[in-house]
Amino acid sequence: MSPNPSSFGKVAVLMGGRSAEREISLMSGSGVVQALRSQGIDAHAFDPAERDLGELKTGGFARCFIALHGRFGEDGTVQGALELLGIPYTGSGVMASSMAIDKVMTKRLLLSENLPTPRYLLLRRGGYSAAQVEAVVDALGLPLIVKPAREGSSLGLSKVLERAGMARAVVLAEKMDADILCEQFISGDEVTCPVLGTGEQARALPVIRIVAPEGNYDYQNKYFTDTTQYLVPCGLPAGEEAAIQQLVLQAFRTLNCRGWARADVMIDQATRKPYLLEINTSPGMTGHSLVPMSARAAGISYEALCVEVLKTAVLDHPPRDGTLP
Repeated sequence: MSPNPSSFGKVAVLMGGRSAEREISLMSGSGVVQALRSQGIDAHAFDPAERDLGELKTGGFARCFIALHGRFGEDGTVQGALELLGIPYTGSGVMASSMAIDKVMTKRLLLSENLPTPRYLLLRRGGYSAAQVEAVVDALGLPLIVKPAREGSSLGLSKVLERAGMARAVVLAEKMDADILCEQFISGDEVTCPVLGTGEQARALPVIRIVAPEGNYDYQNKYFTDTTQYLVPCGLPAGEEAAIQQLVLQAFRTLNCRGWARADVMIDQATRKPYLLEINTSPGMTGHSLVPMSARAAGISYEALCVEVLKTAVLDHPPRDGTLP
């Protein structure tokens, strides 16, 4: 049974923000505002880069739909502010958000639960030598991936094909983050799988297989071209898709995510073993975004998806009878 739209109260869709993904967030947020309004919900765009978060309280907002991506929106910071303001919000809580945005921390948690993820080495800005950069190539082999530990949308990511390109890739990544993740490249199918819900009620949506031009699924091909193919149904054997969905649910629960998220996975073409890359706790909701695409394949419209996510808005520590938790 669908809730009465008025039961949500006044809803702020947090969008824009100050991260490198601001442009994408504005696109996501605009879509969400329009979708929620089409369902009779009193939704309003709210850009934390242009307005003080305190206005959420003084403006009478009852809950927030977080459509921010990257830093200051997906990393636990705005979640912490909303906890202090006592305004329920969508997506993962403070700790899960801060862990999931850090790809190195995510890997450590996955490995602690024996969940497969590509081998990696960490370099830190100002703390590595040319010899250490060379040693990364020796340890992980070529090709390999170099990327900032805490950015999304493939920003600052390089696929290194030869030794000569390694130094340039590290410099590009460290412009965006002090932590530089160097990762084994898994050659094979690239897939992604969204999750809706929380805890034991969480469910995996259909897997999407991504076929990008020359295998280059970068920022431009993610959002601004129509040459990337998104296959849903994914075309994988049923057993493989089910195994990926189960793996993604395990990762979602390992990081204590809630509400919704999307996990990216590579399937080794030789062994068909899936490897978890990362978990996005505030996925894109643009016209090119993958969660709406997967939901649509499961019979969930964009508008219904937005309402479904909004219904999950909670606090880590809800007040009890107006008192502190």
